[in-house]
Amino acid sequence: MARLAQTADLTDVQQEILSTVRDFVDKEIIPVATELEHRDEYPQQIVDGLKELGLFGLMIPEEYGGLGESLLTYALCVEEIARGWMSVSGIINTHFIVAYMLKQHGTQEQKDHFLPRMALGEVRGAFSMSEPALGSDVSAITSKAVRDGDEYVLNGQKMWLTNGGSSNLVAVLVRSDEGHPEGTAPHKSMTTFLVEKEPGFGEVRPGLTIPGKIDKMGYKGVDTTELIMDGLRVPANRVLGGTTGRGFYQMMDGVEVGRVNVAARGCGVAQRAFELGVSYAQQRHTFGKPIAQHQAIQFKLAEMATKVEAAHAMMVNAARKKDSGERNDLEAGMAKYLASEYCKEVVEDAFRIHGGYGFSKEYEIERLYREAPMLLIGEGTAEIQKMIIGRRLLEEYRLQG
Repeated sequence: MARLAQTADLTDVQQEILSTVRDFVDKEIIPVATELEHRDEYPQQIVDGLKELGLFGLMIPEEYGGLGESLLTYALCVEEIARGWMSVSGIINTHFIVAYMLKQHGTQEQKDHFLPRMALGEVRGAFSMSEPALGSDVSAITSKAVRDGDEYVLNGQKMWLTNGGSSNLVAVLVRSDEGHPEGTAPHKSMTTFLVEKEPGFGEVRPGLTIPGKIDKMGYKGVDTTELIMDGLRVPANRVLGGTTGRGFYQMMDGVEVGRVNVAARGCGVAQRAFELGVSYAQQRHTFGKPIAQHQAIQFKLAEMATKVEAAHAMMVNAARKKDSGERNDLEAGMAKYLASEYCKEVVEDAFRIHGGYGFSKEYEIERLYREAPMLLIGEGTAEIQKMIIGRRLLEEYRLQG
């Protein structure tokens, strides 16, 4: 076996795309990732390269100028990119969640207006659900939209926007009580708004402020921000799908794509950690021989490789289920949960193999060690995934009579 995490039954086109992305990662991302990450510098040159490859249009239909590829192809590309630097995979993840939501739920005018420019990378997407007082409890959203003629006025504060500064289109979930009588379930009175803005920080359009980048332990380079709406006016034709009250379902559909993406990121980071660990183990000598020849290290390598393979298989299964048009919340939840947990464990084992050098910023594993924890909480914590998995299992295995 030449390499872990191989995928069966790919088309020639899929194999060609993955080969191109892998070469790009090896030549353009891995050599500069650690330096850029330590400076918390946005990888503009890498992003420009991804635009030239057409990756911002990978899943956008051909009729809108995209490549029209599957979620599986996208997930495998994300796996390769995260292997190089996880932050870069985050830059395209939120873009594709918004593009997917537009493709699945947008009006024809919204698709025609946004998707061709999103395919080119000229319009870059971010999406926003979380708020300062809530993360997983989406039903507790307090940001609100009130109708005023042909516009809505939005007020509230959002948190944890990946691409919050660099994007120029944000899908924002807020509460909208219009047409929904008192007592309506919270998830039935939420609406997604498509908010256009200028890239950057500060007041990026009247009533909308992006205060600045949140300083993070890892996952650097990519901008993670707050979003403050204070009398933000948005035209009624920028309600996603044209009808209020559907925002929760639209966002959850997008998050399923996001969970497959996070699983793919976990696979990619774990793959890189294994590569670093197995390489270092053959170079480092103790007691007169490479540490790879010590049984204790071989056991670690065996466990790491098995986890990489298992996570990859579950991620591929979840992507293929979504591509088939079937419900995949169970598979996506399982894949996201397993891949993120295994990623943390594989990275830690690679860190242990490096010994004291793993603690040095000169070694790549130090960066991976700080990046892996983000996957434990991104697109829903492990506990949320377990809730989803448990409920779906009870649906499938409900006792009769």
